[in-house]
Amino acid sequence: MKKISFTLGTLIALFFISCEGPAGPPGFDGLNGLDGLDGVNILGQVIEIEGDFSPSNDFSIFFEFPQTIEVFESDVVLVYILFDQTEDSNGEAVDVWRLLPQTLIVDQGLLQYNYDHTFLDVNIFLEADFDLASLLPGDTDNQIFRIAVVPADFATSKLDKSNLSAVMQSLNVSESDIKRVPVN
Repeated sequence: MKKISFTLGTLIALFFISCEGPAGPPGFDGLNGLDGLDGVNILGQVIEIEGDFSPSNDFSIFFEFPQTIEVFESDVVLVYILFDQTEDSNGEAVDVWRLLPQTLIVDQGLLQYNYDHTFLDVNIFLEADFDLASLLPGDTDNQIFRIAVVPADFATSKLDKSNLSAVMQSLNVSESDIKRVPVN
């Protein structure tokens, strides 16, 4: 008898809990944005920047995240350099991206493209065991980087972070979604 009354009591409680009451007041819509530029992206983002390394900027490219991109301290920020271009079987150009840091052996010695970041900005810089002013323009001018902001949940998965295409696919970002920003 105790089991029947307990079961009946549980069913009655569930019935009353699952019933809906009157709807509450509608929420605020917020401010309308101009040209769709307002808002915050919390799902991950890929930004392409282009800049020059020179003595005047201490051989670094500094990029501050725009207000439309919210980066949390727990997010992972990955930077890729456009390292080369090749052709596919149809003769179409294919970009070759490499995750930083990248170390190169150049005529002068060892050169490394590296970066650091906060949740506010990214600083991409050159390090070498020689005078950076002796670098050729091909190593310093018009360098293209992609910055991927990866939410912590994605970064802890078995994501191949060295593969920009895999990162973009997991973030559901296509080439047309990438914002291109000249830095210098």
